[in-house]
Formats: sequence, structure tokens, C-alpha cells
Amino acid sequence: MASKPVILTVDDDPQVLGAVARDLRRRYSDDYRVVRSDSGQGALDAVQEFKTRGTPVALLLADQRMPQMDGVAFLSEAMKLFPDAKRALLTAYADTDAAISAINQSKIHHYLLKPWDPPEEKLYPVLDDLLSDWQAGYRPPFTGIRIVGDRWSPDGHTLRDFLARNQVPYRWLDVETDDEAKALVESDNLEPEKLPLVIFEDGERLEKPTPLELARKAGLNTEAANEFYDLIIVGAGPAGLASGVYGASEGLKVAVLDSEAPGGQAGTSSRIENYLGFPVGLSGSDLARRGVAQARKFGAEFITPQQVVEVGLKDNYKLIKLDSGAQLTAHALVVATGVQYRKLDAPGVEALTGAGVYYGSSIAEAVACEGEDVYIVGAGNSAGQAALYLAGFARSVTLVVRGEDLESKMSNYLVTRIYDAETIHVSLNTEVAEAHGNGRLEAITVDCNGNKVKKPTAALFIFIGASPSTEWLDGKVKRDAKGFVYTGPDVMEDGKPPADWALERDPFLLETNVPGIFASGDVRHGSVKRVASAVGEGSIAVQFIHQYLADVGA
Repeated sequence: MASKPVILTVDDDPQVLGAVARDLRRRYSDDYRVVRSDSGQGALDAVQEFKTRGTPVALLLADQRMPQMDGVAFLSEAMKLFPDAKRALLTAYADTDAAISAINQSKIHHYLLKPWDPPEEKLYPVLDDLLSDWQAGYRPPFTGIRIVGDRWSPDGHTLRDFLARNQVPYRWLDVETDDEAKALVESDNLEPEKLPLVIFEDGERLEKPTPLELARKAGLNTEAANEFYDLIIVGAGPAGLASGVYGASEGLKVAVLDSEAPGGQAGTSSRIENYLGFPVGLSGSDLARRGVAQARKFGAEFITPQQVVEVGLKDNYKLIKLDSGAQLTAHALVVATGVQYRKLDAPGVEALTGAGVYYGSSIAEAVACEGEDVYIVGAGNSAGQAALYLAGFARSVTLVVRGEDLESKMSNYLVTRIYDAETIHVSLNTEVAEAHGNGRLEAITVDCNGNKVKKPTAALFIFIGASPSTEWLDGKVKRDAKGFVYTGPDVMEDGKPPADWALERDPFLLETNVPGIFASGDVRHGSVKRVASAVGEGSIAVQFIHQYLADVGA
């Protein structure tokens, strides 16, 4: 049985140390082993012992004012042994400046002012968040899902990306490089057409499963628990998650549907650094994880992967038809399906999609780019974030930009960091003219002002344009020529509601031409394409929904 992860606290004051350990054991002893030390050096010796024994360390709490070795010095040394452990400094009010300096310079995650009373308000919420983050990245000895396949298989890429985005741990076994994968293929006489093979902890195997089949076996919630909901949200990006949190927290019976995974397009972002409240940034997957956990805490139900194919209307009810054939009914509907990256129209791209050509910064493929020269098409924030992330793995990253500069579409902080990065190159006035390869991407042809050059590469990531997937609203909800949903003032006709509008009031700001159907986030016509605005719209929509429910007496 693996050892419990350790929470280590160090303080030279025996009374304070005892109180801290007591509070920690009261809250965390079921899942963690709480260890205490009365000196920085003693704590460092204990950390070294944990390293030797292979005992995981989740959290380090150190008092700042200690003789011989202060808290910052201890945490800095301990970080070398357990770089993934969360680190917090315990300080008195007078040491606040030192704590802030430690966060900026010593990569300390948080500081806590002593004393905290009650811990339920001033200690546990902070530590819960730190430990949740640590758990999200913790990789214990692996006994879970294994995927056996070829790196260049589009089916294999789809399954790996699906599990990664749904934050289901798995282990990838490449038949070309992994001895365990080779042994499995040989022992089972597996033909290439049967790959990818998914092996579960209980020994069950699935050959070339669909994401839905994989989700069912992996324990994801793929079917609705009920047939009727107060509110159904289609799309689990930032806007949908916000509606889920606010709707469920205010007593509505909420279901959130998504065709792929929570997080939407933002969920694929490697680092979001300008979102309020996260000064060091957070990944899109972290944002999605937090949002899902928060909504579930209030009772929201998540169902994935499920594709909505049609919406119907009966009296004041919204009828949601899924591709599985199931039908759900709700008083109100929020369309928060966001947008998808536009396809790159160049010869060879479609045939190699999933085999070296990827839309978005595929989490599953980043590590495989180590030591390679990769290319990114796009000039928006998502492309810039991907370039900085991939630069941590690849030998070089080249941004292929059709326009004359980065500044017109990308935030200044990203532009500055990209031009400062030695391994990132920017090619302006350039387009990808063709992708080359036999079964996998081997090279691309780039066109710079008519000068075409063939560049060898194994990875091309595409971040161009954005198009909504709103065909399922045909005949019911009005959209613009590109498919974005009209809401509020945009559905008015000569200053009046649509002719078939059934209520005495005008449509609400985020309401469509159909009473009780709302749209929020990137899918909405005229929206600001930012995470913060999507979250704001998703939360505001719930307030309008309450007013709509009152209108119809629901």
C-alpha cells in the first residue's frame, strides 16, 4: 500500500507547532500524514528521508522567524527535493513584506498570517485549494488506464486528448518506442488496425473505442440522471461553467452538456495570465477543473460527451434532443457552445489532422514535441500562450502569422515575452501553403510574400479564426451569417420584439428571439472573446433566467 502523502509543518515555537499540527490533523488526517518539526534543519532532514523512501510530499508549511534557518530558506531548499510540493509561509503581520518577497522570488505559493481563528475560515480554504492543485498534478505509481498505440494515429490522438481534457489519468504506451507496448502487441498478436488498444485497471480491453465508449468505462457521467431540469446548459466552457455555478447555487436543477470536455476552447490554453485573481496565471485545464468542482458542489450535473442535435419547443418547455437519441426537457436553456478553430484550407492538412497537425495546443502532444522544431499558425492570445508553453518542450517554435505584426491581435504581455524568448521565432506576412507527409506530418511549405520554402517538422498547431457550432438551432434561434447567436437588442425588429415574441416585455440582454433561450460567451453575436467576459455573461444569464421563470410562472 502506497504511503499517504505528507503535510510537513515546521515552527520553533512548541505551542504554535502543536496548534498547527492539531488543526491539520483535524482536517486532513484521513488522506494525508501530518508531520511536524521544530527547526528548519530538522525539517530538511525529514524531507530528505521522505525523498529516499519515495514518500510523496504534498504541502510544506514553514514559520518565517526561526533561528539558523528561516522559513524562506527551508522552503527554497526543500523545493529542490520536491519541486511539485505546495509551499506556504507562516508569518506574523510584521513579516508581510518578507512573505510577498518570498512569493515573488522564491516561488512560494501562499503565505498565512498567524494566528488564524477560526481555521474553517482562515486556514482550511487556502490549504484545500493548494492541496487540490497538488492532487491535480500528482502522479502516484500508475495502475489506471493504459492506451497502446501509434503516436501518429488520429484515433489514438483523439482518445488521449479526450482523457487529458477530462482530467482522467492515463498512461500512453507508444508501440514504436515503449517495450511494454511492444510486448503487449506481440503477446496478443494485435494487428495495427486494432489499435489503439485501451486497457483498464480491471483488465478489460477495448479495441479502437469511441470517446463515448471510453467515457462510460472510465466512469464519466455520460447519461442524464433525470429527464427534466429547470436549466440545461449546452457547452461547458467558461460561460457554461459560470451559469452552472450560479444556477445550481441558487437552487435551480441544472444539467451541463458538452460534446467533448469541460473548459471549452479556453480549457486547451496552456496558461491564462490576465484572469482576475490569479497573478501567476493558471492553465485552462485548471480553470475547468475548479469550475466543475464548484458547480458540482452546488448540485449541477455534468454529462459528457453528449452532442445536442436539435432543440424543440412545446408550450414554455425546451426539448433538447441528443445524438444518442435521448431527449431532455427544461424550463430554460443557455447556449454556451463557444467557438471552434477554423480549418486551415491548405493541401495535405486535412489528411494529416491528428497525425502531426492539431487544432489548439493539444495537451496530449506537447511532451512528444521535445527536441523538435514545431510550427504554430495564428496571432491571437491562444497562439501566443501555446508558443510559450511548447517552447518548454520543443527545440524551436515558429509562429506563422499572416498579418504584419503580432500587436494588433495579441496582448502586449504575450508579445513581449515571445520576442524575448530565444527559441521562439515569428514569421510575419507568412502562410502555410501545404502540409507534406505519408501517414504523419513530415514537412510544411510556408509562403512568405510569394517566396515558398519547405520546412521539415513533425508538429503543426493551428489557431486561426473561430466559428460557432450552432446548426442545431436551425429554424428556432436567429443567428448572423457566420452562425453567431443574436441576443437582446440584436433580435429587435424596428425597435420592437420579433413578431412571434410571446411575452409583453422586450427580450433580456442575453435572451434570444425565443423566450427562455439565452446565449452567453463566444457563441453570442458581438461578444468580447475573453474568458472574463464569458464568465460574466454566464453568471448574468442566470439572473435573467430567474426573471423569465417568474414571467411564465415556473
